[in-house]
Amino acid sequence: MDKTQASPFRSLAVRNFRLFAAGQVVSVAGTWMMVVSQDWLVLDMTGDSATALGTLTALQFTPVLLLTLYGGRLADRYDKRLLLTVANLASGALALGLAVLVLAGDVRLWHLYLFAVGLGTVNAFEVPARMAFVAELVGPDLLPNASALSAAYFSAARVAGPAVSGLLISAAGTGPVMLLNAASYLAAVAGLRMMRPGDMVRAEPAGRASGVLDGLRYVRTRPDLVVPLALLAVIGLLGFNFQLTLPLLAKTVFHTDATAFGLLTTAFAAGSLFAAFATTARRGRPAARTVTGSALAFGVLETAVGFAPGYLSAAVLLCLTGFATMYFAQAVNHRIQLGSDPRFRGRVMALYALILQGLTPLGALLVGWLMARHGARSGLWAGGTASLTAALVVLLAPRLRRGSRSTAPDTAAPAPVSGRR
Repeated sequence: MDKTQASPFRSLAVRNFRLFAAGQVVSVAGTWMMVVSQDWLVLDMTGDSATALGTLTALQFTPVLLLTLYGGRLADRYDKRLLLTVANLASGALALGLAVLVLAGDVRLWHLYLFAVGLGTVNAFEVPARMAFVAELVGPDLLPNASALSAAYFSAARVAGPAVSGLLISAAGTGPVMLLNAASYLAAVAGLRMMRPGDMVRAEPAGRASGVLDGLRYVRTRPDLVVPLALLAVIGLLGFNFQLTLPLLAKTVFHTDATAFGLLTTAFAAGSLFAAFATTARRGRPAARTVTGSALAFGVLETAVGFAPGYLSAAVLLCLTGFATMYFAQAVNHRIQLGSDPRFRGRVMALYALILQGLTPLGALLVGWLMARHGARSGLWAGGTASLTAALVVLLAPRLRRGSRSTAPDTAAPAPVSGRR
């Protein structure tokens, strides 16, 4: 067997993807540094107001809810490399403007809110284009590997970015961190512009008459796409609320400090990173049972975290839950992306991004209300059991339908005739 084909890093042999990955590593690390510095600045300006922080998050995700499907339409109609270049330049300009205000000491809370809306708007168009662009860089055979590597560097940046940001904020303040984030977008732009367009595997662009509704109609006619997306919707809404459940678990259940909370988050992120590398071995479209099985495992593990008797057991279970989280998300990603007509891929991936990123903040309101009344563990129990139930419904529904058909009376069959032979 060709060692290159067996390598978990085989997609990096493609020059265009190598350039893309290098730029994204720098840019994503900068983004996570920005998230930490932005949240820290909001809390510092408002006296640790959870309401202000929640408002900031809501403002950043609202454009994703409203505009992502239109972003997918643009990704199907226009050159994705150009769209990504413009999006990264716009994000860099927004970050630079905010950094200048912070460094000058003129920043106000409404500036941060405005930046959140602007960045969310850019993300609504950047995310579907970026997801669909990976297929053009490497082709369908290497897509699972390239997508898994993308998830791996995202998880690595999620671990390293906040750690570096914390050190820089302590040493120099939030302004320089935001300035570094603005510069990090230039790495993504440089990688995009250095690519060879002739090496890309481009699909025929969708016509002007093909819009958002056409993409939704296409998905509706494909049960093999509808089922994993529906499963993702339930789990994304109720199960993927760890940014809310973990701080409360650490502080109100185990009564730990910020450092110990950080270790819980790191355990979860480490599990996600292991799963991303594990899925680099995938060579084709995952089966439906892979999606359902990983959802089932996620539901069991999240519920188990809610029952963890102590801090150490919670950390171990969170590492396993992080693995199941990433494995499930990647299985859904690969199943719908490899099963979609390339002409609709941008809109299909926009729907995936909308469900994954748009529903979680809405679910956080429900889970937060539940935890306020019944404690931090209840949020994990609710998310885990809802995910487990959804997976069981998907798993058992075909068998129940087959069973009902087999036991139904056959009205067309002749009635038995009594008598002698």
